[in-house]
Amino acid sequence: MTQLDDLQPQLKRIQQLKRIQLWALVAGAVGIAACAFGAMQSGEQFFRSYLFGFLFWFGIAAGCLAFLMLHHLVSGGWGFVIQRMLEAGARTLPLLLVLFVPIYFGMQELYLWARPEAVSADKILQHKSVYLNVNFFWVRTAIYFALWILFAFLLSRWSQQQDQTGDHKLTSRLEAISGPGLVVFVLTATFASVDWAMSLDPHWFSTIFGVLFVVSQGLTTLAFVIIMLNLLAKYQPISEVISRRQFHDLGTLMFAFVMLWAYVSFSQFLIIWSGNLPEEIPWYIQRLRGSFGVFATLVLVFHFALPFVLLLLRRVKRNTAYLTKVAVAMLVARLIDLYWVVAPSFHHGEFHLHWMDFVAPIAIGGIWLAAFIWLLQGRALMPLHDPRLQEAFEAHGH
Repeated sequence: MTQLDDLQPQLKRIQQLKRIQLWALVAGAVGIAACAFGAMQSGEQFFRSYLFGFLFWFGIAAGCLAFLMLHHLVSGGWGFVIQRMLEAGARTLPLLLVLFVPIYFGMQELYLWARPEAVSADKILQHKSVYLNVNFFWVRTAIYFALWILFAFLLSRWSQQQDQTGDHKLTSRLEAISGPGLVVFVLTATFASVDWAMSLDPHWFSTIFGVLFVVSQGLTTLAFVIIMLNLLAKYQPISEVISRRQFHDLGTLMFAFVMLWAYVSFSQFLIIWSGNLPEEIPWYIQRLRGSFGVFATLVLVFHFALPFVLLLLRRVKRNTAYLTKVAVAMLVARLIDLYWVVAPSFHHGEFHLHWMDFVAPIAIGGIWLAAFIWLLQGRALMPLHDPRLQEAFEAHGH
């Protein structure tokens, strides 16, 4: 009877995750069907909406890989309670590689520099064609994904081996690869942001855009893992070690990323606006007038001002319900911000919101979330034999 009682929380956790996985699959299937219908109506709009949705969910998976490496470097209690989530998120990168393939068929609809007739009539595009050309674009993309998947595989594999064998030497491997891995990640993610997002407007450029892209990924990932941690905190083994302190640490980390995002965003705006160059300033003009100006206001309020005020409060960061609501609001704000960055490049500043802009993120997100939960369920929710685990929690009486 006691063993059955002990199994009840685990069964409830499995059932809850299964329900979420089922709903995610249903949403993904319905979204795919709707996108297929939309593609028959307008292939151009489909690829635009699809890229927007892909960039959002890719940001979470990439951010999981970055935070996983950061966790192995600092070994804090906040990292151990989300380590399995970070590993599961990073292990979805092969799926995202497959989901990126449809972009191949929409290159000319998405990127001006992929159209030979546009390049032949534009000296700037001709000058940039050494880097911005379709073949080199896909070579770089293959390199990015190969490196990301390699790091995700090694970190996940060594962690699994440590669970099975208890070999403490594997901790040194995890730490040794994470430092160089973070450097490689930042460099490749920066180039990926240039290729996939900044080159949507090939006449515009910003040396800060890649940093902003990476910081945004980190913020999206933090919001996602806080929501998932709140969902799983009542189940063993997380329930045995989790406390308000870990939520406070994650809330503080989110606050830091909100501040960093605001600093980098304002720096980019200030440099471009003060420079007032004809190659750069139209990018902001398109995004600050008309309905896109409303989006800019929403981003300012809900992506910076409101979370800044709320996350200053200790009681918000230590209250799981409040912090989770802030995280949900941040995910919505990230979607708005990403749309504000991507969409004006297609419509030259004229506001255009299509129903596929809602459906494509749901379709991709349903597939991704179902895969994430499947990978998360394959292992224990906490590392089993990491020697750093005791040190991280013993100071707090766990």
